[in-house]
Amino acid sequence: MEGQAHAPAAGTVLNALANGTGSAFAIDEYTTATVELSDADEVTGTIAGAADGDTRLIERCVELVTERFGQGQGGTVHTESDVPMASGLKSSSAAANAAVMATLDALDSTGAISREEAARIGVTAARDVGVTVTGAFDDASASMLGGLTVTDNTTDELLARERPAWDVLVWTPPEQAFSADADVERCREVAPMADLVADLALDGQYHQAMTVNGLAFCAALGFPADPMVEAMAVTDGVSLSGTGPSFTAVGDRGALEKLRAEWDSREGTTWLTRTQTEGTTTDV
Repeated sequence: MEGQAHAPAAGTVLNALANGTGSAFAIDEYTTATVELSDADEVTGTIAGAADGDTRLIERCVELVTERFGQGQGGTVHTESDVPMASGLKSSSAAANAAVMATLDALDSTGAISREEAARIGVTAARDVGVTVTGAFDDASASMLGGLTVTDNTTDELLARERPAWDVLVWTPPEQAFSADADVERCREVAPMADLVADLALDGQYHQAMTVNGLAFCAALGFPADPMVEAMAVTDGVSLSGTGPSFTAVGDRGALEKLRAEWDSREGTTWLTRTQTEGTTTDV
C-alpha cells in the first residue's frame, strides 16, 4: 500500500498571529511525500537531506489518516522538498498536506474527504505536535487548495478563496526562523494593523494587504524593512512571509527581475516563481 503526493509552498498576505485571521497564496515550489503502509506497529518518518529532522508532524499526519480511513496501520513516510525549512514559506504545511494526501492515496481514499477537511487533518497534526501557534489553517488551505485563501484560524473556517495569476519573487536569507518560536505577544500588539489587513484582504485588495502586513510584522518581529522599501516603488505588493525570514514580492515580471538584482546583493537565495492554483495533488 503505497501513495505519493506533492504540495506547494506559500507566501503570506496576512500573518494570523495578531488577530487569528490569516491569508496566504500557493507558489510553484513543492514538498513531496511518499507513504508506504504495512503491518508495522508504528509510523516512522524520514526527511531527505535532514537526518536529524523533526519527523513528528509527518508521522502524526499518517497516524490521523489511517485511524480515520484505514485500520490504524503503521509504515513509513518520507518527504523531499525544494522549500527551505523554517524560512516562512510554509514548509511545515506543505509537508503535512503532502503526507495526508499520500496516505489517502495509499488507502485509495482520496475521494473520501474534501480538500478542506484534508487540510484540517494536517492542521490537527501540527497542533498535536506543537509546531504551530495558530494551527496555520491559512497556510494549509492555500497549499492544499491552491490559489489564495483567507481564513479564520480560530475556527479553521475558509472565508475567501481566489486564483490569482501572479509572478512572485522570493528572497530567503540563510538564517532560519521557526514559527513556534515567534513572540506571539509582540505580534498581538500590531492587531490594529492586522485588522486593517484583514479588511483589505476580504475586500480583494491583496497587494495593499500584504504590504501593510509586511511593514507591521517586520516591526513586530525585528526584521529589517529595507527589502520592502526597495520593492514598494516597483512591485504591486511585498511582505515578510510568515514569521520570516523570507520576503515575497508580486507584480510585473520585468519589475521583479530588476528588484531581484537588488535583493541578490544580500546573503541568501532569490528566485522567480509563480502562484500555483492546483493545490496538493497525488498526480506526481
